[in-house]
Amino acid sequence: MPSPIRVLVVDDSAVIRRVLSDVLKEEHDIDVVAAVGTSDAALSRLSGRDVDVVTLDVEMPGRSGLETLEEIRKIEPKLPVIMVSSLTRRAAATTLEALARGATDYFPKPSGNSLAEVCDQIRTGLIPKIRAVCRRPSAAGPAPAAPPVSMTPRGASRSLQLVVIGCSTGGPKALAEVFKHIPATFPLPILIVQHMPPDFTRMLAERLDATCPLSFGEATEGERLAAGRVLIAPGDHHLTVRLTAGQAQVALNQDPPENSCRPAVDVLFRTAAEAFGAGVLGVVLTGMGSDGLKGAQAIHARGGQIIAQDAASSVVWGMPGFVANAGIAEAVVPLTEVAQEILRRSQRPGGVGAP
Repeated sequence: MPSPIRVLVVDDSAVIRRVLSDVLKEEHDIDVVAAVGTSDAALSRLSGRDVDVVTLDVEMPGRSGLETLEEIRKIEPKLPVIMVSSLTRRAAATTLEALARGATDYFPKPSGNSLAEVCDQIRTGLIPKIRAVCRRPSAAGPAPAAPPVSMTPRGASRSLQLVVIGCSTGGPKALAEVFKHIPATFPLPILIVQHMPPDFTRMLAERLDATCPLSFGEATEGERLAAGRVLIAPGDHHLTVRLTAGQAQVALNQDPPENSCRPAVDVLFRTAAEAFGAGVLGVVLTGMGSDGLKGAQAIHARGGQIIAQDAASSVVWGMPGFVANAGIAEAVVPLTEVAQEILRRSQRPGGVGAP
């Protein structure tokens, strides 16, 4: 039996520290080695080097969570750090900055009308993330498959019309890496589902728009697809593709979650395949769980193409791992090669319209 995951809880609220610790301690495979309320105490505790993952409050007095993260990275460059953030615009901006500076993932600070509700949020939201970032196979996804491969595009004779991307844990940093290499002249529209709550997705779009060559925005109902325009699904809304009078548009809905996610990658991929068939290129990046597998299968079934990020470069090889192991990815490549694959397969654009 593997040794338990050793967690350091860092939060200035004594109540939150206690609740987090109590719920985590219920799990047979998790051990809370300490629960501290200040940055100094956290950094001091790390000197023992017996910590597998840190949960770190974003907003703390004195040295902030962001500053504490920077100090942790000096001591432990690769130690998984999960930022615990409130759902405010300011906290969203700080959390995205933390992810850009090396945080592994984030967890919305639990809130509810009862202690039971708060505890349930921790069990269903935080605990799977802790297991995933520590690469426990039962939670992180499938075991690594064969070495990365790059195959000849099955749709090489057909023109691509749309690129769709799905990601989760580690996604914001992965997206920044990919899109810094995609030029402003890219000839196709791109749609993205990143598992994030409201405000976070808007801030992500703004951040990418400010740092990458392409034009980014949070998708709005009825917005037309345009070459070189990247739209991100807004938090708590599914993003779909529809054709109206020969024009491609996006539509939003709040239908039930799929794979416990809203937005869900499967929804975007499935509707893109229905609208554009073989003209779709699906890209599955780092993320926990299997969201995107059924959607990727729909794209593949209609003659479209699929790219998946490899295990070594993924924060969590869940989403791309399921796709790779299903045998439907024509390229399983490191993150640093994803942009190259997108550009290579998009050299013969067909424009945006009816499939």
